[in-house]
Amino acid sequence: MTPIITAFERSPDGGKGLARDTRVRWALEEAGLAYEVRPVSFAAMKEPAHLAVHPFGQIPTYEEGDLVLFESGAIIFHIASHHAGLLPDEANARARAITWMFAALNTVEPPILDLVTVKFVEADRPWSKDRMPLVVDRIRHRLRQLAARLGSVEWLDGDFSAGDLLMVSVLLRLKPSGMLDEFPGLAAYVARGEARPAYQRAFAAQLAFNTARPTG
Repeated sequence: MTPIITAFERSPDGGKGLARDTRVRWALEEAGLAYEVRPVSFAAMKEPAHLAVHPFGQIPTYEEGDLVLFESGAIIFHIASHHAGLLPDEANARARAITWMFAALNTVEPPILDLVTVKFVEADRPWSKDRMPLVVDRIRHRLRQLAARLGSVEWLDGDFSAGDLLMVSVLLRLKPSGMLDEFPGLAAYVARGEARPAYQRAFAAQLAFNTARPTG
């Protein structure tokens, strides 16, 4: 059964691939799976029909027969667990790859999302100017730690895995800020992720989705 994912009817980033449906598309492309996309407007995201699928009114969601999932990490874990190419077969290597999935979402992404909040959501608040250096320092601290762990290897733990997919997806959010350029090893790591054919297909698909002329 062909899975169906939801995506913004028009993404706030205009198709730069920063919305979380792109990482799910990437996982599906790595697994060689066909999928369908159901667009959701910002208004529809708050309606009962969508809230029944995603209780927090966000995207993406994933529907496959009777299975309904939300949260990009959970969706990617499901895909990786049931299809080859995203998690190693060896038990310990598999556990380490899953650990990196959690690290990307729970340790590296939160301070990066804080940067977006300070720049756009809280820009007019009196504390925004004072808070920005603290947020930037926290991001740099995490990037230094990650760069030290990555070193000169190609991927985080052996072959490319769902851990790398999520970590690259998270780090891509920093490209507009220029902060990633301060860490050449991490910038090269992200570039390797972007160069993967599956990522290229996923990015092209979401860009076409966001730049298509509305019908009707």
